[in-house]
Amino acid sequence: MTTHLSKNWLYYVIVQLILLAILSTWLYQKNQPVELTSPNLNSQKIACVSYAPYYGKDQSPFVLGTMISRTQIDADLKKLAQITECVRTYSVGQGMDYVPEAAEKVGLKVYLGAWIGWTNADNEKEVNLAAKIANTYPSTVKALIIGNEVFLRQEQNEAAMQRYIAIARKQTKTPITYADVWEFWNKHKTMEAHVDFITVHILPYWEDNPVDIDHAVLHANNIMTLLGKNFTKPILIGETGWPSVGRQRNQSAPSLINQARYVREFLQTAEEKNWQYNIIEAIDQPWKRNLEGTVGGYWGLLNTDLTPKFSLTTPISARSDGLKPVYFALIGAAIFLIIALIKNKPRNSLLFAFALLGATSGLVAMLQSEYLISACRDNIEFAALGGTAVLGWLALLAQPWLLSASSNAQLSKQAQKTANFCLTGLLIASIISSYLIFTDGRYRDFPNLLFLLPAIVLAAGLFLKPFAPIFSLRLHETLSILTGVLAVLCVLVEPTNLAAVLWLAISLLLAFASWPKRSIE
Repeated sequence: MTTHLSKNWLYYVIVQLILLAILSTWLYQKNQPVELTSPNLNSQKIACVSYAPYYGKDQSPFVLGTMISRTQIDADLKKLAQITECVRTYSVGQGMDYVPEAAEKVGLKVYLGAWIGWTNADNEKEVNLAAKIANTYPSTVKALIIGNEVFLRQEQNEAAMQRYIAIARKQTKTPITYADVWEFWNKHKTMEAHVDFITVHILPYWEDNPVDIDHAVLHANNIMTLLGKNFTKPILIGETGWPSVGRQRNQSAPSLINQARYVREFLQTAEEKNWQYNIIEAIDQPWKRNLEGTVGGYWGLLNTDLTPKFSLTTPISARSDGLKPVYFALIGAAIFLIIALIKNKPRNSLLFAFALLGATSGLVAMLQSEYLISACRDNIEFAALGGTAVLGWLALLAQPWLLSASSNAQLSKQAQKTANFCLTGLLIASIISSYLIFTDGRYRDFPNLLFLLPAIVLAAGLFLKPFAPIFSLRLHETLSILTGVLAVLCVLVEPTNLAAVLWLAISLLLAFASWPKRSIE
């Protein structure tokens, strides 16, 4: 019996060692520079970028009364003039009518947008003001973009859009266009007769069949070839880009490296093929997370503090952690060792295992904090996702007390209740997450980081030292089955999504840990 237990504890030490080694290796690799294509641009600047100034606290185009100050616009465009020759805007309201004047000061050109929504009076006001501004700054405003993805949002029909374009054309000689996703231009080909050039959006990540990063620029090229056959007028790629953070969609994965790779490869291809283009977008837009989930806020070339995310020429690292992981690992190891020593005198091998578990937990806590900051959009989400993270941490912190006792009779009752309560809570949280992903998953992240380590450690720990559920066996059986079934459904929806496959594995581990097939002797 002693030999059997010793082997089990050895296995537990090995599990913790492997976990720490895997996570440490992953972090090390993410901190290494990656060589990417360096575009050879004639002007050494990006042709044009989408500019929306709503990156500060509580700034949003959908908040009534929002006004962007001229001081902010001046500062923003001065910064953007260092990386681009042009900015595209989407509205002339909320202070954005000042953009052409500010752009002229720093030598930027402007694709000036007039926002078209549901209300005719507001739409006509936008069009009239945009035309007036274009006439005031004829050498700065390259074109008027009357409406953005109006057909996609189904807010106006073709006849209405043609009327708004006609209103603008009567007032200005500035070229006029309309912007929408490329599929909607194919559905509304008669619009070509009413514009001077066609503005299309090509976003491989957002396609109905998402495109992986290896084929993203090829996809853009294929779309441009198709559009060239369907239309005779010049084409501007009005939006293209890649997100740096957020939900993976099938094989289309947001990341800093993928964003840099897409932008740099696209710029090189655009230079070679003489495409007219605009990158979305200049600065990250936190408000878009309310519309598109985490990923919506992270399409910018600049962070919200206006620092560049990456360069166009040098190697790029996905992370720049320095000694931060070391500090988190040491703090985690210290906390777990202290807990293990309180009221217990575990053998040295277990102390080593708990130190390893603490170090891994510290690293995961570092990653979880980053995830919560990027993913949580309001206090409710902070409470829900943050609460899930806390459940996981409490379950991990209960491990030293549960496993270091010499027999089941000596197990801390409070630790039993804590671990069991946390496990049940994690099961319920995973069920809710899977249900939301399955029923409304387009903008929802897979919360793998919140569940991964607790699932592995609970499955390994409870295998060694099982204890009776504090709730009914039937409840644990039901929760375990629901956890597995719903996670399977998530994979069936996106079978090529590695994040979904990992979510299934995590859910099955939680179900295994909770399944009440053993009890205290």
